[in-house]
This record gives sequence, C-alpha cells and structure tokens, in this order.
Amino acid sequence: MTDEERLALALERARVRVKSGIGTQSEKLVHQTLKYFLEPDESCHEVKIGNYTADIFKRETGRIFEIQTRGFDRLREKLSVFLKDYPVTLVYPCTGIKYLNWIDPETGEVGKPHKSPRKGRPSDALPEIYRLMDLWNHENLEILVLMIDMEEFRLQDGYGKDNKHGSHRYERIPLAIDRWVRLKQTKDYIDLLPDALPAEFDRQTLMKALKLGGMKGSFAVTMLERAGAIERGGMSVNRETKGKRIRYHRADWEKET
Repeated sequence: MTDEERLALALERARVRVKSGIGTQSEKLVHQTLKYFLEPDESCHEVKIGNYTADIFKRETGRIFEIQTRGFDRLREKLSVFLKDYPVTLVYPCTGIKYLNWIDPETGEVGKPHKSPRKGRPSDALPEIYRLMDLWNHENLEILVLMIDMEEFRLQDGYGKDNKHGSHRYERIPLAIDRWVRLKQTKDYIDLLPDALPAEFDRQTLMKALKLGGMKGSFAVTMLERAGAIERGGMSVNRETKGKRIRYHRADWEKET
C-alpha cells in the first residue's frame, strides 16, 4: 500500500472517530489521521505508560510515537520519563503546500480554495526542537518531520478590510505526505541548511534563507549551532553602524566522520 493510499484510509477512519466524539475531544483531525497512518491498530493508541499516555506504543518493537504540532516544551517531562526505558519517535507534522479556504462565520459558506504562496520546509521544525533543551540529542530520541500538503479552513472572523487578519483556524485536512525527514545525527541537521547559503554568513542572512524571523529565526539558528550543523568563524563589522556580527559557516560533515 502506498503512502497516499494509507493516508486516505487513515483520514477516513479519523473522520469517523472525530465525528463520533470518541477519544480526546480536543484532538484534531490531523493528529488522529497520523495516528492511524503510523499505526492502524487502535489497540496501540493512547497506551498508558507509567503516569503518562503515549499516542502510539508499538508493542512488537517497544517504540513510542508522540505526535506534536507545537509546544515541544510541554512534552519535556513526559519525554524524560519515556526515554529512560523506550525508544521514542517525536513526530512533527509540517505543512508543505497549503490550500486555503475561507468560511463565512455567519452563513457557513466556504469560498474557493487558493494556494498559499509560502511552502513549508523541514527546517520549520527547528524552533520547536530548540524548546526540548537537553533532550533533543538523547540517544533514545528520534525526531521525524512529516512534510504534509494540507487543505486549511479558516473562519473569516478577523479584522481589517477582509476580516482575515487574526482569524481563527477551523480545521486542517491532510492531502498527501510529500517527505519523511528524520533528524538524529549532525548530518541530518546540516541537510536542513538552504543550498543558496554563501560560504560564510551571519545570523540575519541564515534567518532570511530559512524564512524564519523574530524569535523563531533566532531559535532556529541556535538549534543548528547546538546540533553542530553550523560553526562559528570570525567577526564582521557593519561599516555604517560599526556593530559586530558573528560569522558562521556550514560544518564539514565528511571531515568530522
């Protein structure tokens, strides 16, 4: 069975479960779909391990799967317990291509979908991995980024002329899984670096290349340095402001191995 067929079947099963109200009420369709996609056997879902509940526990391998779209810091205590005795795969669903649909909050009418100009990339997971502090490189932890094409429905209940700014997301529907990206070794993090980076660059240049700004961009750069994907070089001085900036370069994986 192909990934496309598995995802379609998982989505069908997830719709029934979410509609019937079985399981955690706050659980969204994407989360439930991925549980069926990664493990069709429901007896492996929501398994109690100690004082915590694992999203998936594969008894034949002893591996735990935790699916988390954001807020990795909220998982630290649970992961600390699981990682003592079990290998854990932390799954991060990342939107690749997105088709956006707007819903009129008064009539419920859904507009025609349009393709979002921004396409997600595996490096979007970096700000979340940063929040794992000292757990991200635990020998029992593997991070799996699933690049998923999504259809997103948003309520047109925001502000501005089109009522789209600050609007609320209603639901996301996974359409296709484009790539599986596993993060475990330094080389895996090096592979997240954009190809267009110059030989030497500063933080701002890297953040721009990653298309991550503000704190997310800063966390991403720090995470890449922690993982050994980038290394510090010299300093550069801005001629206008006289300010100093740290220069980085891509780590030489082949040299290290």
